[in-house]
Amino acid sequence: MSTVTPDLIVDGAIPRHPVISPDGRRVAYTVAAYTREEQHPSSAIWVAATDASSPPRKLTEGSAGDSDPRWAPDSASLFFGSDRLTRGTTQLYRIPVGGGQAQALTTWKSGVSNCLPLADGRRVAVVAADEPTDEDERRKAERDDAKVWGERVPYGRLRLLDLDTGRLRVVDGLGDRHVVELAQRPDGGPLAVLTRATPDLDPVVPAGELHLVDPETGKVRDLGPAELDPSALTWWKTDGSWHLCYLATTPPGPVGGRAVFDLTVPENGAAEKQHNLTSGMAVCPSGLAQVADGPPLALFADRLDTAIHRLDPKTRRFQPMSRLDGYGGLMTASGSGDVVAVVASTAYEPKNVHAGPPTGRLARLSDTRPELRGITWGTQERLSYQASDGLDLDGLLILPVARTRQDGPFPLITLVHGGPYDRYADQFLLGTSPSAQWLAAAGYAVFLPNPRGGEGRGHAFAASVAGAVGMDEWTDIVSGIDLLVADGVADPDRLGIGGWSHGGFMAAWAVGQTSRFKAAVMGAGISDWGMLLATGEWGIWDAGLGGSCGWEGAGPHRHDQVSPISYASKISTPVLILHGEDDPNVPVGQATYFHRALRRFGVEHEFVVYPREGHPILERNHQLDVLRRTRAWFDRWLADPAPDHA
Repeated sequence: MSTVTPDLIVDGAIPRHPVISPDGRRVAYTVAAYTREEQHPSSAIWVAATDASSPPRKLTEGSAGDSDPRWAPDSASLFFGSDRLTRGTTQLYRIPVGGGQAQALTTWKSGVSNCLPLADGRRVAVVAADEPTDEDERRKAERDDAKVWGERVPYGRLRLLDLDTGRLRVVDGLGDRHVVELAQRPDGGPLAVLTRATPDLDPVVPAGELHLVDPETGKVRDLGPAELDPSALTWWKTDGSWHLCYLATTPPGPVGGRAVFDLTVPENGAAEKQHNLTSGMAVCPSGLAQVADGPPLALFADRLDTAIHRLDPKTRRFQPMSRLDGYGGLMTASGSGDVVAVVASTAYEPKNVHAGPPTGRLARLSDTRPELRGITWGTQERLSYQASDGLDLDGLLILPVARTRQDGPFPLITLVHGGPYDRYADQFLLGTSPSAQWLAAAGYAVFLPNPRGGEGRGHAFAASVAGAVGMDEWTDIVSGIDLLVADGVADPDRLGIGGWSHGGFMAAWAVGQTSRFKAAVMGAGISDWGMLLATGEWGIWDAGLGGSCGWEGAGPHRHDQVSPISYASKISTPVLILHGEDDPNVPVGQATYFHRALRRFGVEHEFVVYPREGHPILERNHQLDVLRRTRAWFDRWLADPAPDHA
């Protein structure tokens, strides 16, 4: 029997970007290292038979960043992005599925950020910023590079690549709009194009717009604004009319559950009013899959599990087809819709590509973590309980390895998920920020709650934290802890709490509300919601959570009431603060502010900053440090008390 080690955790690989061939016979996907040892990570493209009749086959060497495979219309070759020519700059390549060398299709100086092979087989739509001019090169060489907001913006522009001539032709009608996503109508008709005003998320006015582009003439027709945070453009047809649907946040936003929005797209004229196809559902759509011309398939987060639905074109409502235990994501479908593939995970099985009919059981195709077999994991239980106001909640409990409830009470560590629009599905929980099974291997029971604000219970559940983070979601977490104490699972004198991102916020919030925790880990957490609006990349989303912006007038402001920094004088719990130095999502100033407050009030703590890291920690040595340091911190404060020999 093997044992789990930090090296074992970080040295694995994970599957990404699955896409089924139009004929439904194969699925291509990327396999990427879990960790990054060099500046530019490497990954490989794999191909597997969707009926599992043959083992997966590695199609590219993986010595560079090969990713985002896209099938040619005839299912005989794959297009993909790779930085094998110049590390850090992605170009477009094509490779025969039957074997052979990859052919470079572009040498664009600015690189290519997206691609979509067109139905005619002769062209590929690509997204690429303008190449640098001689003036740009001079300014860079001479460091004459003052940054002026709104000037010299590297918009990703839509271009059409002719595969015969290699010529790239820009589509002019989109102006200075950054292209985010593309989807061609399945009959070879126009492209649906999603754009936004800037390449990065606009933290103040994040409006997306929808367009139609005729690939023959380049003519652009505007369809109007999209709802907030749109993605997953998907075509479908019913009664002779084409529709376009996509995922976005339920209005009025910006805090709430995801929904599927649909609009009828006539051959000429303006699109009809958009409709929310998932209004009132007690589940949350997490993915859409386009089929040739029938109604789309959708993936739904459903409490601790995942479900596949199909849109009923008559009722315009989604109907369940099958259910997946635990986590399912990144769904893709064949042209007929008879075969789907997802990345799935259950309680003791890591993420892998699964495929099969959408109405039946999916077979596992990939096997990216065979080294984890033979390890004994902590027993993972599903929890159902009620909040203090009677609301039904769920979560997970992982017991210490080789222990049962009867062996309790145990030291209990509560790990809060990020988001807050996220969830713990009943999936394999071995990661780095922090890791539930890694802590269970050290003798801890681990509680993984799904409080209000999360995914999987519909829009109202998700929207309930708008302007009220740290309120009801905090009491939801406390109710779960109290239940585990009452059941004899948790030792009330040895409680810890931690998390990353929003989970880091909740850890910082918790220690300002109570002294019952003996240790806390604040990973990439928020200490001040007003400062996060001012400096973080999500802007108004963060203001929606915190409840105010700060520019409404003289305070106090709502966000002051829900910011952990406001309660720093009450903290007595030892806190481990972990943060990436270059985090654009939750800038490191959030951690620095909390650190300074804890210093001011003499609270025991450690403050650790990881150079070159963003919001997730990616470098191998840093990931190892997070694992070791997190467990050592909890060991220091939650260890078994010394026996009384008096």
